[in-house]
Amino acid sequence: MTTAASPMPASGLLGKLMAAVRPEFRVDIFVPERGALMFDSAPCRVPGCVRQPRTRGLCKGHYYQWQDEGGPDIEGFAAAASPEGLGRRELTVCVAPGCRYGGTRRGLCVRHHGFWERAGKPNRTAWLAGLDRVHNPDHPVCALSYCSLWTQGRSQFCVNHRSRWEAVGRPDLDEFTVLCESYGDDRFDFRPLGDRRQLKMELQYALQCRHDERQGKTPAAVARPVITLVTASPVASLLDWPIEQWNEFFDARHAAKHGQNGQAAFLRYAHRRLEDLLCGSGWETEFPRDIWELHRLGIEGRKRLRFDGIPQPWLRELAKRFARWRLSIGRSPIQTYIDIQAVTRLARFLASPPVGIISLAAVDRTTLERYLADLATDPRAVRSRSRDISSLGAFLYAIRRHEWDRTLPAGAAFYPDDFPKPEKRLPRGLAEHVMAQVEQPDNLDRWHNPDSRLLTVILMRCGLRIGDASTIAFHCVVRDGDNAPYLRYVNRKMKREALVPIDEEVEQAITEQQRRILRRWPDGSPWLFPAPKMNPDGRTPLSTHSYRGQLRDWLGLCDIRDEHGRAVRLTPHQWRHTFGTRLINRDVPQEVVRVLLDHSSGEMTAHYARLHDSTVRRHWEKARKVNIKGEHVTVDPAGPLAEATWAKQRLGRVTQALPNGYCGLPVQKTCPHANACLTCPMFVTTSEFLPLHREQRQQVLQIISAADTRGQTRVVEMNRQVLGNLDRIITGLETDADEPGATADAS
Repeated sequence: MTTAASPMPASGLLGKLMAAVRPEFRVDIFVPERGALMFDSAPCRVPGCVRQPRTRGLCKGHYYQWQDEGGPDIEGFAAAASPEGLGRRELTVCVAPGCRYGGTRRGLCVRHHGFWERAGKPNRTAWLAGLDRVHNPDHPVCALSYCSLWTQGRSQFCVNHRSRWEAVGRPDLDEFTVLCESYGDDRFDFRPLGDRRQLKMELQYALQCRHDERQGKTPAAVARPVITLVTASPVASLLDWPIEQWNEFFDARHAAKHGQNGQAAFLRYAHRRLEDLLCGSGWETEFPRDIWELHRLGIEGRKRLRFDGIPQPWLRELAKRFARWRLSIGRSPIQTYIDIQAVTRLARFLASPPVGIISLAAVDRTTLERYLADLATDPRAVRSRSRDISSLGAFLYAIRRHEWDRTLPAGAAFYPDDFPKPEKRLPRGLAEHVMAQVEQPDNLDRWHNPDSRLLTVILMRCGLRIGDASTIAFHCVVRDGDNAPYLRYVNRKMKREALVPIDEEVEQAITEQQRRILRRWPDGSPWLFPAPKMNPDGRTPLSTHSYRGQLRDWLGLCDIRDEHGRAVRLTPHQWRHTFGTRLINRDVPQEVVRVLLDHSSGEMTAHYARLHDSTVRRHWEKARKVNIKGEHVTVDPAGPLAEATWAKQRLGRVTQALPNGYCGLPVQKTCPHANACLTCPMFVTTSEFLPLHREQRQQVLQIISAADTRGQTRVVEMNRQVLGNLDRIITGLETDADEPGATADAS
């Protein structure tokens, strides 16, 4: 069984490399296309120059030229500089009319200089004026693409480039041509590896993979030290050493510096790609390994699952089957990773000396209860421990259900009572003092790009998770029958599409964002927020890591402060909490909030409703309240009895739920008026019940009229008292409703 820590045989790898590495990469000096994104950033900032920038956005040639000119304003220099920089200009041509030989002697080619000497060295100007114009359109020109001078003698180069070729030791002509053509560009020189053919092809294959993935930049400055390092090693293949040994070898030859992180990363990348090529892909090759590379299984990303922490072979095999099953039914790699971590913790407990379980048959309910006791002392959060129990419960259930091992005792299971009681926490919504700052238009305009500004507005106004918002599709706006716009997105947590209403401002901003995308990527992009860098075809969405970094910089730029004057640090998910809390506090029904947040159950939304009590109390305190006599009932919010009065009113809402008001009876009393609240001195109502009071008044009038006709004096008397109370209540509440700015909602 192979693990990542053991050396891997490289036999057979050379044949796979021969089939995989394309001819354009299988060269001693590889020169990528100028400005190729996968190897470096954009070209030199001088318009028309396609060479790679080295310093201050300038290629080496233009940087030297800028220095020679005294370091003027770099923007002005870049605008005025010639794109043909150092090493790319055509060399001096002979001044004789029509001659295209290189000028070597006082501006004359060798041939015309001899003519001038044999003529007695007359005045050059007059002598040149008397020469016949040379006409030889079929003469071959220099082999270098940027040089149009005639070749000298039998050489493929002009006289000056032939001199350079001789000065560097007369190398292979094709090699010299490549060196001259790529002067100032990134070039990957594999010549130091000499005849070590496989090592050379391994590094060429790594570059090819980087080129095809189009997601990371690898300039020659990063690859060159890796080539030197590999050359100094005694191996015949990168896979002769595990990556841990390569890391030690790298650290021994390089001091730990931040600038060398890219070099070590490229070495690890090359090693990983070679492992992929050698091992192949699919379950048949990956399942026996103790460390699964999920991308070999067709799962996007660079995540891996480790089973090497499970010491028992019988438990490790079951854990692999469980992981494979979970992935095959659509569980996310993150959830599967959590599951395997839980099994690994259980395995270490079973292998500990006090327990010493050596077979699955010994894992009974008693053992699990002992493990729960250990888990209770785990310093991790309650949620993490509950997650472990949930994963282990699913693991044991799968073993029993799928009959992976029939020796598992029937009682080996977890029950609902085994889960630790979760801590109830309030939503982490932001204070309105903070939201007022982040929503300020001037601060929103401080975003360095409009993409992030729009994403921030969507997070605040729509309550999306950052992972869902960053992967919104390009065509994301849909309309209903009333032509109202909605934002369509994929709720990745619930694995379903969802809709949330948006306003005209957000819709217009989305339209402008789509236009910006089409200007940059005429073929379009699948995403509303494509990654701004390392994304040549727009196929990669913005990463949440990138947005979080931009958010941190933006908060610092805006100097967002809390009520205590401290700098605010917030996460994108807090805007979701704030969105839900605001809706609840605005008396939006909880079911509506659940739909807007796309929660799967009301329990999740109820988390935000815990703050609703303060809103209800605020409305209660502001609303005008009258009793059955129409007299105003006042409650001083700052008074000594405010808390007690509010507690009594809340209980009254629960114990005496009335259709037209609330019961103000003390908690200890029993209502003596049953169903006769309109004659009860404890009855309190507000203007929100005016329609019910008016409707009831009409019913009372009808009852009085019918009773009077039938001669039911007692019924008439009782209902006239109710009618009088209703008249006083309606009069008092109508006065409240007529006042400007009066609050009629008490709930």
